[in-house]
Amino acid sequence: MHIFKRFAVRKAEHGGEAETGLRERKKRETKKRITETGIALFLKNGFDETTLDEIAASAGISRRTFFSYFKSKDEILLSLQSGIGEMLADAVHSAPFGSTPIDAVRNAVLNVCNAIPTNEMIEMDRLMRTSASVQARKQTSYLQQEGEIYAALKKRWPEPERSTALRVVAMVSVGAMRLSGDIFNQEQGRRPISDILTEAFDGIGREVQLSANL
Repeated sequence: MHIFKRFAVRKAEHGGEAETGLRERKKRETKKRITETGIALFLKNGFDETTLDEIAASAGISRRTFFSYFKSKDEILLSLQSGIGEMLADAVHSAPFGSTPIDAVRNAVLNVCNAIPTNEMIEMDRLMRTSASVQARKQTSYLQQEGEIYAALKKRWPEPERSTALRVVAMVSVGAMRLSGDIFNQEQGRRPISDILTEAFDGIGREVQLSANL
């Protein structure tokens, strides 16, 4: 469960770095508690079998308070997905000087994924796949990740003439992540996700080089 806790903390801190005071700190702690409680119940009872009222009761809040933080229980799962996007963007921001955009994203993806133990990644993927509604909305989260990566790339390489190419880098990188995730799930973690991602990004590099030589 600690990977889910790490994402919950990440989400709370990322949105509240400029906030001060006891009230805001309590709000972040409450959102973190709701997220952790929801994930624990999903894993124990199943996503569809877990009710919103059960999450609220276990988190020690009212149903009304729940809706102050999440619109639905789906959003608890989706918050994990968006947390990854923020971590990737931060890693791109801190890429070493002299990095190329594609290398910056590649290293960001590998660093974030390497921080997640294989068994926890399988568990998270399984949980995300238990709900058809979450799967449908998950597609939107990929667009969000693409936008966050693109924004981070634009900040590092702000030249206007590079904007289109940077957007392509963001799109291709998210595509490589999605494909790698599918392969990882199909193989049930037989290979580390980092190996699959490296293979995917290497393939992109080879194809770009071949196209440039034509």
